[in-house]
Amino acid sequence: MNIRDWPELERPREKLLAHGTAALSDAELLAVFFGTGQRGLNAVDLGRQLLRRHGGLRGLLRLPCNQLVREPGLGLARASRLCAALELATRHLALRLDEPEALTNARQVGDYFRARLRDREREVFACLFLDTRHRPIAIEELFQGTLAQSEVHPREVVKRALAHNAGAVVFAHNHPSGVSEPSTADRHITVVLRDALALVDVRVLDHLVIGDGEPASFAARGWI
Repeated sequence: MNIRDWPELERPREKLLAHGTAALSDAELLAVFFGTGQRGLNAVDLGRQLLRRHGGLRGLLRLPCNQLVREPGLGLARASRLCAALELATRHLALRLDEPEALTNARQVGDYFRARLRDREREVFACLFLDTRHRPIAIEELFQGTLAQSEVHPREVVKRALAHNAGAVVFAHNHPSGVSEPSTADRHITVVLRDALALVDVRVLDHLVIGDGEPASFAARGWI
């Protein structure tokens, strides 16, 4: 059945305008994004089919762009728009880190790194560089490792901090297993990095471990 034939307040776009984005299901949000369906499927049915095939929204959105292109009903144009929308959302979270007092809010920093790192298939070690007033300077992904661990080199971290003239840093890395509990190795490398950076007067404010739930914060646990 064509969406135009639905009752007006059941159509995704009209429902969004009347009740807000939170009122829409994942399939309805995808339908708004797609605009149209494909032969034999309206946009909502297309969204449902994609979600069912990949076990939900997270499974769909973690697909790389070159794989999304091959999904039935997407193609180059829709897949490209979807990848661009995801990157815009991630950059929006990064921009929020420039807001006053943003870095006093561990949840806001955690939200950014969770959006950026949670669905990576390998461990990625990232660093947020800050000035002496704790304002963001840059965010870099410094190391990528195997599925089990990333090799973090303190000398390289110190070099990047000096290159940015940073006064402080926040580390983050993901656990592809989805378990955010820090390992003994995570705690050890954090101490090594903290001590190395202290020699050049750079403070480590936090280290966040990203998994499926809330990020684990070393600062919140008193480990920094």
